Order: sequence, then C-alpha cells, then structure tokens
Amino acid sequence: MTQPLTSQSPPILIAGPTASGKSQLGLAIAERVGGVIINADSMQVYQELRVLTARPDADDEARAPHRLYGHVSGYEAYSVARWVADTEVALREAAAAGKRAIIVGGTGLYFKALLEGLSPIPAIPADIRARWREEAAKVSAVALHDQLTTYDPAMAARIEPSDRQRVTRALEVFDATGVSLDTWQKTPGRSILAGVEPVRLEMSVLRADLHARCDARFDAMIAGGALDEVAALLQLGIDPDYPVMRALGVRPLADHLAGKLSLATAVDQAKAETRQYVKRQETWLTRNMVSWRAVVLNENDDIGDRIDHLIDQ
Repeated sequence: MTQPLTSQSPPILIAGPTASGKSQLGLAIAERVGGVIINADSMQVYQELRVLTARPDADDEARAPHRLYGHVSGYEAYSVARWVADTEVALREAAAAGKRAIIVGGTGLYFKALLEGLSPIPAIPADIRARWREEAAKVSAVALHDQLTTYDPAMAARIEPSDRQRVTRALEVFDATGVSLDTWQKTPGRSILAGVEPVRLEMSVLRADLHARCDARFDAMIAGGALDEVAALLQLGIDPDYPVMRALGVRPLADHLAGKLSLATAVDQAKAETRQYVKRQETWLTRNMVSWRAVVLNENDDIGDRIDHLIDQ
C-alpha cells in the first residue's frame, strides 16, 4: 500500500500499562463514536491465549468491532513489522466503512512504530533465515550470543544472551546485509500515519492501585480457566523461545502443572512477573509518551460523560 492514510476522523490511540483500564475506555469510545477497536498488545494477537492475556470476551466483541485480536498462531513469532502492516489494512478498512479507528494496547514499540515508522531493513533471504534458525536450534543461547558478539558487537551489547529470538534476528540481518541491526534501527522510516494527527491518550493509575488491579485480575483469570488454557498450550509443543510461551503467567502455571510448584506459589510468581512488567511499561511510557494526554479514570467515573472532552482535538 503506497497511498497515505487520510481521515476526517483521526485515529484515537490509547496506551497504558496492564490493567489500567485501556480496554474499558476504548470500548466506551467505540460505542459512542461508532468505532473499530484495533489491538496494540503483542500478546493479545495470539489465538491460544484469551484468558491469560485478558483479550476482549464475546460480550465485548458484540458491542463493537475488534480487529487483530487472536488472529495469529502461537507457532509464529509475530513481529512489529507484521503488526504495522496488519494495522494499516485495519485502518483502511475502518475508513472505508466510515468508522473511527481506536488503537488500544500496552506494547510501546507498536505505538512507536506506528507513529515514527519502521527502519527500512531489507527482506532476509529464505536460505539465510533458515540457516540461522537451524543454528539457533542446535547451540545454546549463550553460544549463539557469542557468535553475535563476534559479528555484531553493537547489537550483542543490547540483547540479553537468553533472548534467543532477538539474537537470531540480529545474526540473520547482519549476514544478509553486512550492516548491524543497530544501524538499521537508527535509520528513520516513514509512518503509516504521515499527515494524520491522532488523538493520543495515556492511562494514568497510581502504582499501588495498579498492582491491586493486576492481582485481582490474575485471580479472576485462574477462576476463568487460565490453568486449562496453559495446559492446552503446552500440548501444542510450541518452541519455548516463541513469544506466546513467554506471556505473563505461562511459565509459573506450566511449572505448577508439571508438579514443580503449588498453585499458590505459581500464582504468587505470576503476580510478581506482572508487577515487574508493569514497572517496565511505566518506565517506557514515561520516557516516550511525555506529550500524550494523561487520562485518570476512577472506578465510579461515568466514562461517557468524559469521552467528548478526551477525544476533542
């Protein structure tokens, strides 16, 4: 798609940490303005995890159209580039239908790529990609990272040795292009929203309240079938390095199902993982979304009364 996106009703972007009320606000706005909700959460794209990723349920989906939720198999490693491409299609479909796009999620890199564009990294030839995938499968994560240190020390310094997927990606890019992925990533791209100024909203919640919400939500996930969902996921035999296997709560619940942890301990570990993730999200948001409009919603607020003010350009 080469034509720029244009719209008399610019997209509404809603970012924020886990359990901050993004989905609630997005759904309320969609109902009020006749909108389409587009997912910007890197885990909610996977079809195998509805409960554990707090994906919108059937009732929510009946209230407003939802796009890019549960549309990817866990056997795939969904990328930022694919999300941008899928989002461009969803934005054009929304415009053609006369509906306003509301992009909701907590994955900061998705919003960064949406607004700033992606680095123009060339397509990697299939044989090079396959060779490094085979290499990654037969050596340890540390040994793979050592190879990256040899070829591309700049990227090696940025990637944890345990992150096999990102290390493999850096190796294949350097092999195919002779240029460090670090250099490519610093090369500016073109935003698919070029010429369009979206409404930018960032959910703001006190950390103590956010932690309490996260804990309560995880308890609800357990009651809602999270254990069965993880058991079904494990039966698929997906590579443990793939993103879906790193979703919050998967590892401790898998350890419980394997008899390694009590359920109470697994739940405690999952809640601790979530709190750590929330802290990383908040740090990223603080550094990258300074100009976004902060939204503070209390549980008893009438969201409908505030929507017009929030989305007024």
